[in-house]
Amino acid sequence: MTDGARETGEAAHIEVVALDASALMAPVEADLRLFEELDRLLGAYEVVVPTAVVSELDRLQGGNGEEATAASVGADLATRAETVATDESYADDALVELAAEGRVDGVVTNDRPLANRVLEAGAPVIGLRGRNALAITEP
Repeated sequence: MTDGARETGEAAHIEVVALDASALMAPVEADLRLFEELDRLLGAYEVVVPTAVVSELDRLQGGNGEEATAASVGADLATRAETVATDESYADDALVELAAEGRVDGVVTNDRPLANRVLEAGAPVIGLRGRNALAITEP
């Protein structure tokens, strides 16, 4: 995270967050308790997942090994969120579209190139800080 990262959600008004595949796979890959960390950081919030992210997870869980297991867990966690349609079929582009259009107040990702694009679109990014905690980075 950058110097703009913080541990609490007090300054940001984040009501709706979008999750990318890396965030949904983090419980397996980074031993992250995703929804507990979001609860700690944000308090009350809504979670959305673009259909392109659901498709990405479906594709990834067809393989073998830890990535497939992580994608399977991620797909299961995605059912706790509202699935939203976008004009973009590529997951990263769909998340940037949601942020740029103001349809979400932030994006949860551990993908640095995607995080940079979301920040450039003017939305905060929530990502791993340390081993298994989340923090917000403001644009």
